[in-house]
Amino acid sequence: MSSEGSAADKDGAGALDTPPPPPMVDSSPLKAPRSARQAIEPETPPPPPTRSKAVRHPIVVFMNFVFTVIILAVVAAGGLLYYGKQSFLEEGPLRKEKTIVVSNGTGLGTIAGILERQNVISNKMIFEYGVQLYRQEGALKAGEYLFGPGISMHQVMNILTSGKSILHSFTIPEGYTSYQVVEALKANDVLLGEVKTLPEEGTILPETYKFSRGTTRAELLKRMVSAHNRAVDEIWARRASDLPLKDKREFVTLASIVEKETGNAAERTRVAGVFVNRLNQGMRLQTDPTVIYGIFGGQGKPSGRPIFRSDLDKPTPYNTYQIDGLPPGPIANPGRAALEAVANPSRTNDLFFVADGTGGHVFSETLKQHNENVKRWREIEKQRIEGLKNQGAAQPES
Repeated sequence: MSSEGSAADKDGAGALDTPPPPPMVDSSPLKAPRSARQAIEPETPPPPPTRSKAVRHPIVVFMNFVFTVIILAVVAAGGLLYYGKQSFLEEGPLRKEKTIVVSNGTGLGTIAGILERQNVISNKMIFEYGVQLYRQEGALKAGEYLFGPGISMHQVMNILTSGKSILHSFTIPEGYTSYQVVEALKANDVLLGEVKTLPEEGTILPETYKFSRGTTRAELLKRMVSAHNRAVDEIWARRASDLPLKDKREFVTLASIVEKETGNAAERTRVAGVFVNRLNQGMRLQTDPTVIYGIFGGQGKPSGRPIFRSDLDKPTPYNTYQIDGLPPGPIANPGRAALEAVANPSRTNDLFFVADGTGGHVFSETLKQHNENVKRWREIEKQRIEGLKNQGAAQPES
């Protein structure tokens, strides 16, 4: 190998062995060396960025405050609304049934106070707000209401707005006179007011009537008269076509006689048939209840007083032993059954009837049969009276 090649190798090796560039020199100022204590202490944090002048503006601050208050108010209102709704719907504090009377004109606040004092509701303010939110403040109705144990405020509101108050009953027995009806109304301690005018005889329908506390006697009496008129119109419209009755007044008059003659439902139509047959044949009705009404009127015969022969001979407009045809008007207030019996009486040839001693009557077509039935009846009465006397004699002296 020549010496030139060796020189070239030297030149190549020299190119590959070029020294690295000198290190970068930090041109920043030189810092003093830190002590060991300084090295372990935390460095002071940089100051916070400066707030914008717009953020620090008083209007912006105020609006932020208002917005915060609104949010808090909405949250609070929502919480109160939720609590109030739950309280309005949940079971109430009442443990026993209780009756509450709400008078006419009583406001929501007063009603709520009564309910709270009577322990029907737990909080009158929640009840008031609940009723207002349901827009039922003007729908609360007066009346007497029964509230059950555990009833919620929502249920209380529904009851008060429904008007379904406690209903009381008033019953008029069939055959009561108008005087007796008015006396019964006066004796009722739930009804209010007075009855200033005695209704005409035979214008009231004996039935059971429902009414709420606060109803007046005059209002209930008006309902009775209306019920009578409806019943008479309805039954008269489907009467038998051959009745010897001119109008509805005569229809009610005969029904009142049937009502007073028998309380036995099974024989009402047959009793009515006897009177219809008598009217058709021009016979006098000869019925004792008309005699009694002619003497004593609507107040009725005193208890225990018998009918004397002289009573049958006493002339009054109602004495059907003395007058032909029907008396001038009803002698009582007949019920529906008596009206129906007269409208469609039994088709028989019976002209007479008399008591049979069992609470009913025995019927006959001829006077001879009737007299035999009367004789039997008198024997039954005689035995009954003797039995009462013997029973009284056997009673030990006190």
